[in-house]
Amino acid sequence: TPQVQGNPERLRQVFVNLIDNAIKFNTPGGRVTIAARHTGPSLEITVEDTGVGIPEQDVPRIFERFYRVDKARSRELGGTGLGLAIVKHLVDLHRGTVLVRSRPGHGSVFTLTLPLA
Repeated sequence: TPQVQGNPERLRQVFVNLIDNAIKFNTPGGRVTIAARHTGPSLEITVEDTGVGIPEQDVPRIFERFYRVDKARSRELGGTGLGLAIVKHLVDLHRGTVLVRSRPGHGSVFTLTLPLA
């Protein structure tokens, strides 16, 4: 079983933020899928949803502090615009990467790559 070295509470926070967003910004009856695979010297984890997606022009900014794609919906659901900035910061501290692929109306896939212990 592949293992990563890191702070369990901080890594938990990463996954809580990603999964919470995947649920919040999903469509009624939508799906959230979490998968992991060993890729050479890393563990790759994906959190995928079938939700509203992120417009292409917003994708480069979603990891910025206080940036919200849909300000009205984020306020309605209790978002602060910090969740993905925290995810990026914590993944960076663990010497990993986080990327996103998204299509409006088709959902998003967040991919974390963390080095193995």
